[in-house]
Amino acid sequence: MCTMNIELRPCTDEDFEFSFEAKRQALGPHIDSKWGWDEEYQRSVHELRWKEKPWFLVTLDKEAIGTVSIHYLAEELVRFGEFYLLIEYQGQGIGENVLKSFLAKCDRYRQRVKLEYLKWNPVGSLYKRNGFRIVSENDIHYFLEREPRAH
Repeated sequence: MCTMNIELRPCTDEDFEFSFEAKRQALGPHIDSKWGWDEEYQRSVHELRWKEKPWFLVTLDKEAIGTVSIHYLAEELVRFGEFYLLIEYQGQGIGENVLKSFLAKCDRYRQRVKLEYLKWNPVGSLYKRNGFRIVSENDIHYFLEREPRAH
């Protein structure tokens, strides 16, 4: 896994359909298990999120394999979200690699990170083992934060 060439690049309008497919593959089963997948509704929500946040493609050897949104809310606060990998790239340590690299940068700049996830999505274990703690919740989501770590 050390030889993985994983990079992030800013999304362009041409990446919208790919980003929606990444969401469908990564989050779709968790949405479908609770409410069913409503294509029209999910596309409209995705369009809203696409317009309100900065999105990046996760690439492996220059090939798009997923997305992430990294939104700087303040100098010391960053929101991490829309983190979706295509099915064939899940469970290989790629997501952890992306997250750890991002968190190392946040630690260098002393930035707190916040995120949320669906309560029944197993991705929570990734966040918890990387230092996130639950700060609040509602019926659907856990809301987590991670303080920067000293070097």
